[in-house]
Amino acid sequence: MAGIAILGGGVTVADGRVAGHDAGATLVRRLQRLFPGASLIGPRAQRAGGFDVVPLELVDPRETVVINMDVVDSPTVWRTLAASGAEPRIANFVWWNTSQFTHPVQRASLALSCALFPTFANSYRTATEVREIVFSLTVPQLAERARIDWANLGIRLDHVQPREDPAIPVVLYPAIRLSERKQPQLFLDVVERVHRRTPIRVEMRLQESHLISEKAIALSRKDWAWVGPVTATREDYYYRLARTTAFLATARDESYGLEYVEAMVAGAVGVFPDRPWARALLPDGYPLLYADASEAEELLLRAVTDPRGCRAELDRVAGGDFVAWLRGRHDDTEFEERFAAAIRRWFREG
Repeated sequence: MAGIAILGGGVTVADGRVAGHDAGATLVRRLQRLFPGASLIGPRAQRAGGFDVVPLELVDPRETVVINMDVVDSPTVWRTLAASGAEPRIANFVWWNTSQFTHPVQRASLALSCALFPTFANSYRTATEVREIVFSLTVPQLAERARIDWANLGIRLDHVQPREDPAIPVVLYPAIRLSERKQPQLFLDVVERVHRRTPIRVEMRLQESHLISEKAIALSRKDWAWVGPVTATREDYYYRLARTTAFLATARDESYGLEYVEAMVAGAVGVFPDRPWARALLPDGYPLLYADASEAEELLLRAVTDPRGCRAELDRVAGGDFVAWLRGRHDDTEFEERFAAAIRRWFREG
């Protein structure tokens, strides 16, 4: 098959590698592992550690399949590559929540891109949303030809470290941004009320731009909270997760929920809003779903005062072993195999 070039994710290259710990950078590195030697499309040509950075104008469409993470731009990418006279080969990778596109132009652009170019989604939920957008906003002749595949992103199970419960329960804010969709104020209100009832320590690891926000600064002034930067390495990240008691999810919507799966596999007790995106991650009968802030407070209080009892209940609803249930459904091996197979199927030579 032709070579692979990866476009998008808003990533930067530093010290010869893709820098950053946000979802985009992490997924670019995963694609680089999946497609060894894949180049990265960037503003200027350079040689990095084991891969090339190539401007889009210099990509040879006869020799390259472009995996585009900035999906709405695929028609523009096609026009740039088609200027050479060859037929471009482009695959969309939808790795974010489609609800972020609220403007009619944005949603129509997404629909057209996913109708014109084969699209791989990061979860069944995202794939379903993409299909619905394509069929509602494009003509039947395009919608019926859409090629959409998916797999759950999954996690690197070999990173998980042995469990060690802290003396004072640790509650994690399970995101690196304080964006409105994550509803950080709800998180702050609930943990404040739980702290009044029982000792807890709250940990919030944020992207640098969010560390200077009003909410982050206010929380950091409390002696029972720690607010700091995202952990430097995956080893440090999983070391902290192994010592996290519980987390409170407050997002209105998620396309998948990688951070939550990572925390639960590490043994943290997850308290979730009773929303479709959360139910898609969890076994039927999951007991720690809340409808409002009062329920969230009671469930989080239970999670930090009786984490062992909560884990035992989760084992029962999962058929005996909750972590094993998660591992069986969120292993990144399946994602990699299905993504690679889709690219081969869509762009088979000849």
